[in-house]
Amino acid sequence: MRHAEVAKYWRSRCYGQTDVGLSRDGRARTRDLVEELARKPIARIVHSDLARTRALAEPLARRLGIESVVDPRWRERDFGRWEGLSWAAIYRDSGSAMDGMIEAPENFHPGGGETTYQLRDRVLGAWRDIQSDNAMTLVVSHGGPIAALVASAKGLPPRKWPGHIPAFGTIVKLAINDPGMADMGGPNWT
Repeated sequence: MRHAEVAKYWRSRCYGQTDVGLSRDGRARTRDLVEELARKPIARIVHSDLARTRALAEPLARRLGIESVVDPRWRERDFGRWEGLSWAAIYRDSGSAMDGMIEAPENFHPGGGETTYQLRDRVLGAWRDIQSDNAMTLVVSHGGPIAALVASAKGLPPRKWPGHIPAFGTIVKLAINDPGMADMGGPNWT
């Protein structure tokens, strides 16, 4: 699940791993999601260590009487020195160089941060580690990691990944142990 909407100030900025808060609407949506998700048979909750994922994971875990587990590998991409800058300012400074995230996924470090494939590999490792059983696990994460996981499992090139970034507060269901997806650790897209 992707966290709820971030504060308005950050919407046109590169915030990646910066620990930004939620908007008023995002906080309201999070309260609604806790109520909605509390009716599901969730056995485990995993989230990145950023406030925007904790806002859902911790209250839901308390409501369900389970522990929420922090795993920083579910963080958004590290954009290095680009973090906090507006996307317009980044474009003014680097022009089309930012396209390297898609066109050179193995070696372009946006703002000195992590490459597209470093993000993918980090998230795939986290995905594999939550597959110990068939318990329903809710992972509260970010748009980039979710898109990297879903698009990689579908065998799509990085240029197709942005189309798999879910909206704020959206759930993407993945089933474990589908033999057709064995190299990804078994997700089945539903």
